[in-house]
Amino acid sequence: MSPVSENPPPVFDPGWLALREEADSGARSPGSLAPLRGLLSSRGAPARPVGIADLGCGAGSQGRWLAPRLPGPQHWTLYDRDPGLLSTAGARLPAVSADGARVSARMCLREVGTLSGDDLAGIDLVTGSALLDLLTREELDAVVGAVAAAGCPALFTLSVTGRVEFFPGEREDAALTEAFNAHQRRGGRLGPDAVGAAAASFAERGYRVLTQPSPWRLGPEHAPLVRAWLRGWVGAALEQDPDAAAGGYLERRLGECDRGELGVLVHHDDLLVVPGGGTGSP
Repeated sequence: MSPVSENPPPVFDPGWLALREEADSGARSPGSLAPLRGLLSSRGAPARPVGIADLGCGAGSQGRWLAPRLPGPQHWTLYDRDPGLLSTAGARLPAVSADGARVSARMCLREVGTLSGDDLAGIDLVTGSALLDLLTREELDAVVGAVAAAGCPALFTLSVTGRVEFFPGEREDAALTEAFNAHQRRGGRLGPDAVGAAAASFAERGYRVLTQPSPWRLGPEHAPLVRAWLRGWVGAALEQDPDAAAGGYLERRLGECDRGELGVLVHHDDLLVVPGGGTGSP
């Protein structure tokens, strides 16, 4: 991997990524797909497939969601810092696109915050999922600069916004949310500020910015994911601020989950940026 960040993002457990994939797929906004298809139809050519770069691909959930929803031949370049996840992503990328055309891939072991415009030369679309909130300001600027130098659109899905809603609610929810958001900003990472920062940075470079909500809507049918998410969310919040909740909060919430009495909205945003200027909505 070259070069290596001095403040690398966390390495994710493949089990956690597998557990969240169904919720991720259901949350990503379909509203970006129609404009994206139109954009890519003018960039591909019969002589070559559309080139797509997936930044921080993890186990490849973004490719598995997006490749079958876009028509035409596609060639994906998958970037990640974890060789095991990168191998999984390459092996599990769909073989055909929405209209049955061939989908191929190559894998690159790389820190996404070190990419340049030269790395993305010839790329028609940059994409990433659950990525922006893990970046520092410097890494975000590098990614935005590389995309702008390539002159292509980009789709970033499932960036956290810092909002969580519980049903039923508890008095301590707000303090835990605030503590978790502070934890997300550790090490200079953007956390819930990422979408706003990315939108502003792309707009400064003449991009049109389209933002759509993509919340997880979790109920009793998602109990294994809710249990795992709760443990991580509460644990990170209390690591940041041990006084954010009294003892027993996690146990109460887990009990509600086990009894099918808990619903959670975990808010994210999807960001589609298009060369050409201005801001707006799809």
